[in-house]
Amino acid sequence: MFRRIAIIVLSAVMVLAPLTTLAQSSDEVRGRIEQLHGNADGFDEAFKLVTEAMKFGDPVTISDLSNYPLTVNANGETYDILSAKDMRDNYDSLVMQETQNAVSEQRYDDLIVNSDGVGLANGALWMAGICDNSDCSQSHWAIISINN
Repeated sequence: MFRRIAIIVLSAVMVLAPLTTLAQSSDEVRGRIEQLHGNADGFDEAFKLVTEAMKFGDPVTISDLSNYPLTVNANGETYDILSAKDMRDNYDSLVMQETQNAVSEQRYDDLIVNSDGVGLANGALWMAGICDNSDCSQSHWAIISINN
């Protein structure tokens, strides 16, 4: 009997141990953003803007925060959105309500950070630093893809 309980407990620990190592603090996420992309302060500002804009269904802010051409996967199709006007005019059909809800509820410490950028809502929206000059000493954060 004791052996069976020990096996169950050990199995549970082995299953749950990787999950606890995945937990990260906001400071760790911010440090990783700075390490991989720089301009973490700029990301913080863009993060606040995009989560608020998604919360209120604000196509103007989302279109202004996007880098074009913008790849949007919606309705089983892939669209290359060429301008902010196209994004604003077609926002309701390009950004599903579920995506808006998930992005608006995104916690900073649950962001995905890799060499491609920062993923929100389990990759439903990706942002990256966009260079503003040839040596990339100045940059801004922008939405680079939306995956409904």
